[in-house]
Amino acid sequence: MPRVTAFRALRYAGSDGADISSLTAPPYDVIGPERRAELLKRDPHNVVALELPEGPLDRAAPGNRYGVAAERWRRWRAEGVLVADARDSIYVLQQSFESQGEQRTRCSFVAAVGLEPFSAGVILPHELTLPKAIEDRLNMTRATAANLSPILALFSDTERVADSLAAKVTGTPPLARATDDSGGRASLWAITDPADHAALADLLSERSVIIADGHHRYTTALAYRDERRETDGALRPEAPYESVMMALVSVEDAGLAVSPTHRIADAPSGAFDPDAFWTALREHFDLRDLPAGHPGRALSSIPGPAFIVRTRGGTTKIAVLRDDVSHDQAFPEHASQAWRGLDTAVLQELVLRPLLDIHPDVPQTLDRLAYTKDAHAALDAAQTHDAVFIMSATPIAQVSQLAFSGEMMPQKSTYFAPKLPSGLLFRSLD
Repeated sequence: MPRVTAFRALRYAGSDGADISSLTAPPYDVIGPERRAELLKRDPHNVVALELPEGPLDRAAPGNRYGVAAERWRRWRAEGVLVADARDSIYVLQQSFESQGEQRTRCSFVAAVGLEPFSAGVILPHELTLPKAIEDRLNMTRATAANLSPILALFSDTERVADSLAAKVTGTPPLARATDDSGGRASLWAITDPADHAALADLLSERSVIIADGHHRYTTALAYRDERRETDGALRPEAPYESVMMALVSVEDAGLAVSPTHRIADAPSGAFDPDAFWTALREHFDLRDLPAGHPGRALSSIPGPAFIVRTRGGTTKIAVLRDDVSHDQAFPEHASQAWRGLDTAVLQELVLRPLLDIHPDVPQTLDRLAYTKDAHAALDAAQTHDAVFIMSATPIAQVSQLAFSGEMMPQKSTYFAPKLPSGLLFRSLD
């Protein structure tokens, strides 16, 4: 079962009780060049200077980004920009945000969690990952020997034991605060009592953990651990690289929100025929007109797999999987009924593969597939792309069922909102 321990985080010097919004950022994988430049204008020590340093990606090139990160990480620690906490802690992170017009608060516990191969059934993935993204994060971890941001993971706590642990500190002034550009607020506290550390570790020792966001970073941490084991020539169970910084959220937390991730797709160059596409779509789907109002709400009342489709030129329909579709012919033989009921799996197997030649196991075809969480932006993208697909959110229960059964959902089947902020906590692996 998961090994959960306290650790001494590195944090920005002078951040105790302070608002450090100018130093924090969204996760690296949602930041483009313009956004990075904006964040660095706020403060040159913003976390993106570490997470997304300047320089070429080629490790052999002079001034490459990984060499820049290594030097910057070393210098910031030497100059006191980043300072280690005095006591081992498990950190409580509360994020207050708006979801569908409702104010919510999500609570997570940031701890060092022992690394286990997925095959052990202790830490469970729920989505596929891409090798290219893993390579970049592995190079970054090699350069800094650090966890620069936490992984988001889920655990079950039906008796709400973790709530009582969080309540011991959340009534006190926070260690640090930050507000993101959407108005979401993050507050951080430290649990320093070893008895409370043991209580959380005992709670987690009885159950598996599901990775919600950060599959690439977890896979990276496993690869880095194996490299360090080989370098050290001995097994050191207490070595920092044997675990990874993880933010643990109870699936019973009222603030846990899952949003859909929409698809923007293109056929191979010059191969898209809208009329032929719609004709082929009717083989497996009933096509309905889209009612007025928010596009996401149009899907909420439809049982079974369905999504909104808009093709280049503006034709828009709701595609609902027909009841008479043969699952044995349409889906992989090994896939469970639960997997076959996923909107994202239906889209992948019945639309993206056969109609747009986009295959999850052929990386070069994935260059023609993009993602966004903004439904209106996705629909607008049909002006310049062949087809867009508006998806529904996958229920937590469905995510858990598939993870525990060992089946991975198509990439980006879920979007756990809000994203964890980077810059509140760092963890050295040396």
